[in-house]
Amino acid sequence: FPEGAERLDVGKEGGRHPVPQREIEALLVDRALAGRRVVRLKGGDPFLFGRGGEEIEALLAHGIPFEVAPGVTSAFAAPAYAGIPVTHRGAASSVHVVTAHTKDGDLPDLDFEALARLEGTLVFLMGVGAAGALCSRLVEAGMAPSTPAAAVERGTTARQRCVAGTLESLPELLRSSGVRSPAVLVVGAVAGLAERFDWRGGLPLAGVRVVVTRPKERAGRLSRMLRDAGAEVVEFPCIATEPLTDPLPPLEGAGWVGFTSVTGVEAFFGLLASAERDVRELGAARVAAIGPATRDALRGRGLRVDYMPEVYDGAHLAEGLADRMETGDILLFRAESGSPELTEVLRARGVPFREHALYRTRYVRGALPHDLDMALFTSASTVRGLVACAPDGWDRSRVQAVCIGEQTARAAAGAGFANVTTASSATLEALVDAAVRAATADRSLIADRSLIEEVH
Repeated sequence: FPEGAERLDVGKEGGRHPVPQREIEALLVDRALAGRRVVRLKGGDPFLFGRGGEEIEALLAHGIPFEVAPGVTSAFAAPAYAGIPVTHRGAASSVHVVTAHTKDGDLPDLDFEALARLEGTLVFLMGVGAAGALCSRLVEAGMAPSTPAAAVERGTTARQRCVAGTLESLPELLRSSGVRSPAVLVVGAVAGLAERFDWRGGLPLAGVRVVVTRPKERAGRLSRMLRDAGAEVVEFPCIATEPLTDPLPPLEGAGWVGFTSVTGVEAFFGLLASAERDVRELGAARVAAIGPATRDALRGRGLRVDYMPEVYDGAHLAEGLADRMETGDILLFRAESGSPELTEVLRARGVPFREHALYRTRYVRGALPHDLDMALFTSASTVRGLVACAPDGWDRSRVQAVCIGEQTARAAAGAGFANVTTASSATLEALVDAAVRAATADRSLIADRSLIEEVH
């Protein structure tokens, strides 16, 4: 949603509702009547114990139009992430979702005899505190004590746990393992499938909570790759790029034109277009890119790259250009505060160059989660940005730093990250491989990956 949108936290936790329901409804009505476009973002599905109906009634009372976007309820999502299908051929042909407490926090007046006769799957929401009473009442109503039962805690997150047993054993298992809300309880034959059907536990980054520090517009692909590997991804764009509007210099006479980032490529062509100029001004100049992503961005604009270093950093780009320099000078397009290594090497080699800043990087402050296992850095500026945004007392020594190159790794080590892993090359694929390597090498820094505790 837009950066400038008003954000109101009305979230609820078990036994803690900082903003009462009627106040939430009043906020919706107030902002809508003021002419604002309002999104009421809920966890799960708005109509499954989500009080969406009450909020719609409030909107209707004031003639406010609305639209409903269905969600995925935790009653199905959490068991699915733990390898429990809520229905399964030969095991359960129906599923029944039941709230396990009233608005006063008491056990609801349920027909346990009817529930015991259903022979389907029972999913209890908000039932951890009442697990003992629920299990005993179901047994009293005629369900076999050996009926499989499980609890899925913090479903779909890196801290997910599944504690599985029977109606008879589950209450004590929950007490001894310390399972707390939020969790869902699953009762029925399908709960016994958790160990066999556990698909998530085998993923290489299962149980790892990773923060991605790239600018918002660049985070999508990396986040998808990490999620595919099983990680819980927290996108925290601690830096943002702002294009500069200084006119491009004359391009004629350059022997080489060098680009150090995709952002630089986009800004360069944006300035060309706004000035009604085009790449014919490059003439016979050859084109250099610092790495594959920058090369591909140039290719997408119709420019063939003549040189890209084997090691994707400023120093190696400078050395390679210096070795290939014949006539003219080198025209570098880069960030306002780009890596000094690039220009230092060119200056030491006596190579004539010009540089033009196309964009600047600024820090974006936000609320950084404390509970992190790993941080992925694609530049030294993202390291500095994360440190600048971190709360006081944040222990960086407990967070794995995975870096795209040596320069970024040095910045991470200098910032206090005690465990630093460097990717084998400056690509997102290599960065994700490095994250897997880091998680495998030092599990003491990563959350317990025992996602299922099976008790017979």
